[in-house]
Formats: sequence, C-alpha cells, structure tokens
Amino acid sequence: MEESTREILEGFSEREGALIPLLQRVQSKLGYISPEAIAAISEVLGLSKSEIYGVATFYAEFRLAKPGCHQIKVCMGTSCYLRGARDLLEHVSRRLAVKPGHTRGDGKFSLETVACLGCCSRSPVMAVDGVTYGDLSPDKADEILANLESEASEIP
Repeated sequence: MEESTREILEGFSEREGALIPLLQRVQSKLGYISPEAIAAISEVLGLSKSEIYGVATFYAEFRLAKPGCHQIKVCMGTSCYLRGARDLLEHVSRRLAVKPGHTRGDGKFSLETVACLGCCSRSPVMAVDGVTYGDLSPDKADEILANLESEASEIP
C-alpha cells in the first residue's frame, strides 16, 4: 500500500457503510481514486476490488483517472445546451486536443461535462479550476484557454 493511501486510511475502523466515505476521503486527498487506493480499501474493508470499482463507477462524483493540472467543466444543462454548450464543448475539445471525460496525454488539461453549474442566467457556462465563466462564445473561451495554455507551458 502506498504511503499516501496508508495515511488516508489510517485510523479508519468502521466497516459498515464505510465505502463511500472512504472513496470520498481518498479522492479529496489524491484528486482521484487510484488502483492502489482501491486495493488498500479492499484490504481495510474486506471487500473485493470489483465491488469497490462497481460503487466508484456508479457515482459520477468519483474519478478513476488522475485529473489534469487544469480541470475544465462544460455545463450541459438544458439552458446551456439550448444556448450553444454543445458547440462550446466541441470547440474546447478541439482547441485543447482532449476528449470530454479524459485528460490530455501531457496531463495538463482534463475536460468533462457536468449536468448543471447553477448559472443558467449566464449560459452557456464553463468552470475552469473552480472559477465559473458565463455568456461564453468560442471566442471568449479562446481567451480563457489562451491564458491557461501559457500557464501550462510553464509547468514541467
């Protein structure tokens, strides 16, 4: 068991109803749920890895792949969708060369869709590293992405 996972699970003695809280704790600390973490949780709770994967893949909140340095979420809620979110998503995907639901090969960008960011009056909307941008067009998105790309080029 890797050290960071061991520290996260340390002192966790409850077994019944513990799986989801443990998955949340691991993801909160690591940013995702690694295969090593699943093996460690399996050991601690006495559950099979497939049971843990089953729960982790059932809930949309859990990530099984390491997220990129910059996380981009495009809202696909009804208001955003009707006001051009699909085109926005396609544009961002092409611009960053990453498919929705994936992390770019260099690890710098993750792109995902979300059901709602709660900013319907500003649709279409995307969140970048937790900051929400609204009333977006592909050109406005390009300005935001250009800043990210220049920052990302400085990351080793």
